[in-house]
Amino acid sequence: MKLNEIKDNRGAHYRAKRRGRGIGSGKGKTSARGGKGQTARTGVALNGFEGGQTPLHRRLPKRGFTREDFQKKYKIVNLGRLQQALDSGALKSGAEVDGAVLVEAGILRRVGDGVRLLAKGELKSPLNLTVAGASKAAIEAVEKLGGKVNVPAKPAAAPAQPQQG
Repeated sequence: MKLNEIKDNRGAHYRAKRRGRGIGSGKGKTSARGGKGQTARTGVALNGFEGGQTPLHRRLPKRGFTREDFQKKYKIVNLGRLQQALDSGALKSGAEVDGAVLVEAGILRRVGDGVRLLAKGELKSPLNLTVAGASKAAIEAVEKLGGKVNVPAKPAAAPAQPQQG
């Protein structure tokens, strides 16, 4: 075998269709682009166009509205994580615990918009917690041990002002 005798397997190489080489070639005249107009040119910009049929993005209903930049970003702390901190000595049993104490103990990096207490895991020592929110199960578990969960009331929304015209 010599270098000049090497060639692809049969069918491995696809010969491109040569367009625009006369009507007799079958791909001449319009070169398989149809008639005139925008789609016969390069750089066609008809995203979503469905040949005059109402496009899918206009047929589907527009529902819902979410703005993530207005949503509060709470940090989640589970009861099991608090128990780990108690076992390691980062927290003391019966201590007053809020977001700043959790950061100091190394449980959280930062408080964000507040701390939410969830009931995953088991707590064995009483704690007095001040958090932005807590699940019912977490509150029950802490209070069963003699601890307390303080969730400050959210400020009421301001009443709408009547418009003056």
